[in-house]
Amino acid sequence: MNRKKFILESLALSAMPGLLQQCRMAGKHVIRGQISGANSTIGHLLRDPAVTGRKPDEIIETGTLVVGGGVSGLSAARRLLQQGRKDFILIELDKQPGGNAACGSNEVSAYPYGAHYIPLPNNELTEYLQFLEECGVITGYDAEGLPLINELYLCFDPQERLYIHGYWQEGIIPAFGLPDSELQQIKRFLAEMDGFRKAKGADGKEAFSIPVDSSSNDEQFLQLDRISMHDWLLQNNYNAPGLHWYINYCCRDDFGTDYRQASAWAGIHYFAGRKGLAANAAPQSVITWPEGNGWLVQQMQKKIAPYILPGTVALNVDTTGEGVTVKVLEVATKKIKAIHAKTCILATPQFVNSRLLAADDARKKTIADHFVYQPWMVANITSRKLTERSGAGLSWDNVLYKGRGLGYVEATHQLIGYQGPKQVLTYYLPLTEKKAAEERTAAQKRSFEDWVSLIREDLLAAHPDFDEMIDEVDVWVWGHGMISPQRNFIHGAVRKQMQQPLAGKVYFAHSDLSGISVFEEAFYQGLKAADAVLQA
Repeated sequence: MNRKKFILESLALSAMPGLLQQCRMAGKHVIRGQISGANSTIGHLLRDPAVTGRKPDEIIETGTLVVGGGVSGLSAARRLLQQGRKDFILIELDKQPGGNAACGSNEVSAYPYGAHYIPLPNNELTEYLQFLEECGVITGYDAEGLPLINELYLCFDPQERLYIHGYWQEGIIPAFGLPDSELQQIKRFLAEMDGFRKAKGADGKEAFSIPVDSSSNDEQFLQLDRISMHDWLLQNNYNAPGLHWYINYCCRDDFGTDYRQASAWAGIHYFAGRKGLAANAAPQSVITWPEGNGWLVQQMQKKIAPYILPGTVALNVDTTGEGVTVKVLEVATKKIKAIHAKTCILATPQFVNSRLLAADDARKKTIADHFVYQPWMVANITSRKLTERSGAGLSWDNVLYKGRGLGYVEATHQLIGYQGPKQVLTYYLPLTEKKAAEERTAAQKRSFEDWVSLIREDLLAAHPDFDEMIDEVDVWVWGHGMISPQRNFIHGAVRKQMQQPLAGKVYFAHSDLSGISVFEEAFYQGLKAADAVLQA
């Protein structure tokens, strides 16, 4: 059997979930589970000329082709349909759209494989607010124009806790057992962040805004993009270990990036960019569901479902005199199809675009040199009720001070009235100890038992009966988890350059073009690309 035939006949198998595995912890208890993840096997076909070079079996005509069914692609498709444009197709590699907002479920609960919440929406984001109204997250507005958030979707109390010095404290900003000098630095830092939140540049724009492209271009703020968040802290006399841990945790949590690599602009934006207010929720409240942002994806695709072709991977993109030709592989049938479109929206990350636009060597080099994606591991742990240490009780977000990971979110927290004997804990681990490529290689080599052991080492201090109470672990590995907002990236020339359309026919939409991988940015990237197509 030749390589091409082998690959094509293996596609059906590669699309299946990881095989059920098990490991034995502490010499006795067996933990079941599997390793799964975004379908890299199919995605890597972009590298195989035996597949990409095949002639098409069928030709399809459409007005606009949207490639990629993550949040940006779904947002673009939704916008097209909103504006009366029905001659479009959206193709998605996996069986279900979602991208980094993918989710799963078992007999206990739904749970996220990626992003798990959204903050209160900034109140000037008109289109985003309208979307949240459509799906029932916003139920109305008060007399002052502030949104009313559906109480079912606001995170229930208790919201968060931190395991520190053998004790669960309320809130995740370190406080328990810290000396007064550290507490005072933390207080000063938060006050300074509040100042940045209110600051405006000489151009009248907010210093830190969502989307990031709406932020001020005042040099006093742009210079923050040229140094790391770690160095900015030291330059401003912040040396408290507890504060440094917390800021690094925040950078790893939102960017998947160590604070030594994340730019200070990005690090400050984490605190200063979110300004949402609601009539019935505190400013720092979050909106969440058992399946995380997978719930939003499900709402987004309801009206556009007839236009989605799942299990379809784009192989290459060529511009022609008439428009764009995209060669695709339909995984289930193994058919190669050519889709002719007047315009195309590539709602795919730039490392994928460098393959799709293979003839553009300059683009390929620019992406390789400047776009960094750190890998992640997300594990959904099904367990019986774990023994708790002293202090605050189980919360939605549970973080371990100086832990290797980011702690865990209780997926069952939002299930009203749930009293079952089991729970699902979503454990997050951005792989940031080494360079992204090294971490990716290491992640590929880890066995199911390796991942479970790593999780165990992190959580055992807080939960001494981990070995006996864990029943199943669903491990999801993101090889290219999210864009890393390193120095000179957000306000550098390259990011803006990569946003420019090609020949007035190929448009780009992805959160990596914002430099920060959050739902709002992905939503607006899709919106912007769709509007450009509508105006073309």
